[in-house]
Amino acid sequence: MTRKNKIVLLLMLLIGVLIMYFSLQSISLKSLISDLIKLKWGWLVVALISMICSFMMEAVVVKILLHRETMNFPWLNAIRVPLIEQLFNGITPFSSGGQPAQLFALVQSGVDAGRATSILLMKFVVYQSMIVINFIFALFVGFHYVADKMHALSLLFLFGLLIHFGVIIGLLLVMYWYSFTKKMVRISFYPVKWFVKKERVAKWELVIDEKIENFYQESMRLKGDFKLLLKIGGLTLIQLVFYYIVPYFILLALGQKNVSLILVTTLHILIVMIISLFPIPGGSGGAEYSFLTIFSSFISNSSKLILAMLLWRLLTYYLGVILGLIALLISPRNVNSNKSQIKVNKKVS
Repeated sequence: MTRKNKIVLLLMLLIGVLIMYFSLQSISLKSLISDLIKLKWGWLVVALISMICSFMMEAVVVKILLHRETMNFPWLNAIRVPLIEQLFNGITPFSSGGQPAQLFALVQSGVDAGRATSILLMKFVVYQSMIVINFIFALFVGFHYVADKMHALSLLFLFGLLIHFGVIIGLLLVMYWYSFTKKMVRISFYPVKWFVKKERVAKWELVIDEKIENFYQESMRLKGDFKLLLKIGGLTLIQLVFYYIVPYFILLALGQKNVSLILVTTLHILIVMIISLFPIPGGSGGAEYSFLTIFSSFISNSSKLILAMLLWRLLTYYLGVILGLIALLISPRNVNSNKSQIKVNKKVS
């Protein structure tokens, strides 16, 4: 981690402590202790297991994608990738640090940088596709609930959906209209030249052209292996479901009855969409506000509502950050990412 990353991490932990402090100011300590004593810890353990399963599913996806590139990518290395991703997602605006962090983890394990980039591009395409599918499902099931509860949040959700949908459209354009997309990108740079030096714009164009080319080449491989596409798509969907159902188990842990699994899961999908729009790392502030606003109808007791929010943030945000820090401290087993090179080495020996 760079010095800047460490400073941001400390700031995020400080913000978390401050949010917890101000949240607890509105309730009595006696009520909070009483709710903690009455907590059904079994359901809380289930929520914890659900989050761990989400991380594991992503590790499985990484291992499957690397299986074509390496003879044996150790499980330890595969598990490190999503955990380090969680850490850097949590300390960078709009979770922008997750992709570079995954690349770092793969290269550190001995995977060639070019192949690692291609694999992460494939993983990103599938992940974004599954995200949009989940959001469309949530739009039909729970959007009216959010719209009735708070009009501003519903507008944020629609805006977030448009952004993610736009990303998918952009990726599809590269896959199916490669030449047209490159022309559109070049055209889009013309107005930029009015405000930015031509040399700098030229560098940006080269970088974007390279990324488009890499993605196009990997997308061709992706289309050529439809069975693999379905496999990692299904696993990614399971990964997201494990993550989205965490609030349901938290509500059960707090003794809430007659809670709809579908509705709670749908509302969590909407919250995640809203969080993705906040530029503050981890969506701090906006995440807590969204949760309290949307789930207040499920929990009328203010003490339990605050406790539910704190448990939710602990499991869905701070757990990933903590495990990511641990993963960062663990040295990976170095592997050779080139199958042919491994075969040659075996013959020589």
